[in-house]
Amino acid sequence: MSKWAGKFVIGLTGNIATGKSVVRRMLEHLGAYGINADALGHRVLSRGAPGYQPVVELFGKRILNSEGEVDRDILGRMVFNDPKALADLESIIHPHVLHAIDLLIKRSAQRVVAIEAIKLLETDLAGWCDSIWVTTISPDLQQERLVKKRLLDPAAARARIKAQSPQEDKIKAADVVINNAGSFEDTWTQVMAGWKRIVTAEWEPPAPLVAPKPVATPMDFVVERGRPSSASEIAAMITRVAKDGYPRTREDIMEAFGEKAFILLRRNTQLVAVAGWQVENLVSRTTDLYLQNDIPHEKSLPLLMGEIERSSKDLQCEVSLVFIPSSMGVDQGTWEKLGYKQQVPEKLESYDWQQAALESMPSGCTLYYRQLRHERVLRPI
Repeated sequence: MSKWAGKFVIGLTGNIATGKSVVRRMLEHLGAYGINADALGHRVLSRGAPGYQPVVELFGKRILNSEGEVDRDILGRMVFNDPKALADLESIIHPHVLHAIDLLIKRSAQRVVAIEAIKLLETDLAGWCDSIWVTTISPDLQQERLVKKRLLDPAAARARIKAQSPQEDKIKAADVVINNAGSFEDTWTQVMAGWKRIVTAEWEPPAPLVAPKPVATPMDFVVERGRPSSASEIAAMITRVAKDGYPRTREDIMEAFGEKAFILLRRNTQLVAVAGWQVENLVSRTTDLYLQNDIPHEKSLPLLMGEIERSSKDLQCEVSLVFIPSSMGVDQGTWEKLGYKQQVPEKLESYDWQQAALESMPSGCTLYYRQLRHERVLRPI
């Protein structure tokens, strides 16, 4: 049993580039509360956060960038081939991460929790979990993904892979093994099977993040959570509204489900608006917004954003970021009425929010933000 009464905790691990985050998001689609322990580790090092000063004192100011924040690339190169330096760094970071995880789980409304951590089995965290899940792919595919997605050269990619503990050791400790080498649908099938075998066999199913019954709204509008079964309809709607010459397919949307959730707005059963939305590191990010032109923005946006904010607060998000393409034509006043302010990423008040915006912001977009919580996890002290 986990250390949290009334919770069923899945510990999710696997070596680099094996698709841990994709599986965590799938578990979130099923209703679990997802925690990315590695992202919390980044928060520990933000300026003013609990780990910042001890790490600067240990490694010196050479690890700081021009803004005075820890440059994780420089720090990573310093500890990569130095086991003692890495152990010293982890001795600073891990206690704060464990404290943050404990706080988030105690505050969560969801009864099933999925913790993604690359070093789950090497820390006390594994003993806090009810079930261990491991993602795996071949070393060749790991290298291919690192070269393609993280822009590493092949030699650097191989070094990263070899530096980690053997994947076989993780598999031996697993209750569920997810082979993540195939399509999204293949991975989804494995996750569903693991959920039914491990979670529902030992635990009653949790309430999903969005109510299973569509949310009724004025003027025959209904807001609902997109499901993989709606992939073809979502693809057709986006293709119709975007008018960018790029026809979306069901496969495109199924792949996108590995990165985000979709909030749908219907009018008299017809799909009239779609929002692509994701939560990472306690930051809500709306990266896709497609609105049918014959529906006034002042009617569709409050319904979509209201559901996104409700779900984001349920996931303990600190802020909601929305990226709006200039071609959409939604005026600033409409967003201000919804409580959003226009801003550039570098001027957001939290470094973690800045990084989230810079990582997620598509080109040609304007950023609007709204703070959802004033109490922050691993906040500056």
